[in-house]
Formats: sequence, structure tokens, C-alpha cells
Amino acid sequence: MKTDLSARFGFLVRETATLYGQQFDRRAREELGLSQAQVRLLWKLANHGDEPPSQAELAQSLGITPMAVATMCDRLALAGWVERRPHASDRRVNQLHILPKARDALAHAVQIGDELTAGVLRGFSAAERKQLLALLARAREGLLEAETKESTS
Repeated sequence: MKTDLSARFGFLVRETATLYGQQFDRRAREELGLSQAQVRLLWKLANHGDEPPSQAELAQSLGITPMAVATMCDRLALAGWVERRPHASDRRVNQLHILPKARDALAHAVQIGDELTAGVLRGFSAAERKQLLALLARAREGLLEAETKESTS
């Protein structure tokens, strides 16, 4: 028995995210010299709050291994996007600080995302775009609720 996955929620969401991510990655590499993963890491740093995160905290929030974050941070530091500084009270921990060059690149990355989204959704009316985003947000909330229920069981 063959099952057509092309109209199933999980398949569509994953396939759409993969295609979007590949296109974003290509443009970010061409225009910024950054991968999509590096842009995500910089975004997490820029939006973390008052206390800069450690590499371990970044790994957890990005859903990747600490070793992958360390490698990414090595490259980003070498290229002048981030700076490692020792934690004030725990010398075993290095905190990551985003540098001004990276903040400018993030503004450009948002522009890339906006342009890509506009192209992808050009056949949608304004109302359909708004509805699509609202429905995806509701689906995300449903997944987060299910995750919370699973972790408390």
C-alpha cells in the first residue's frame, strides 16, 4: 500500500521549511557570508536579554550539540561576528557577545527573509497571508501544548 504524503500536514510543513531554508541559506551565504544556521545563532544572541548566553545555553535553545555551537562560534569569532568573554563569576564559562557588524547583518537577514516570503506568497491575497500565519501559529501552539502535556505526564 502506497501512501501519498504530499497533502499531509507534517510532510507539507517539513518540505516547505526545508525549501525555504535552502533558499534563505543560499542568499544569506551570497549576500552576507553567513549560513542560515549562523544567522539563527546570531539572532539568538541578539535577542537573548541582558545576560549573554553560554555556548551550552545556545546549543540547547537551537536544538544542536554543544560541539556544533562551539565550532560555529569559533568561525563567527574568527570572522569578527561575535566575541567570547569570560563569565564574571564563573571562569569555566565563556559568554558570547554579538558585535555591531553582526547586528547590521541581522537587519539584512530580515530583509532577505521578507523578500523571500514576499516571493513565495505572491499569489496569496493579504487576507490569505494573514490567515496562513494565524493558522500556522495555532498549529505551533497545539504542538507546544502537546509537548508540555507529554513532559508533565
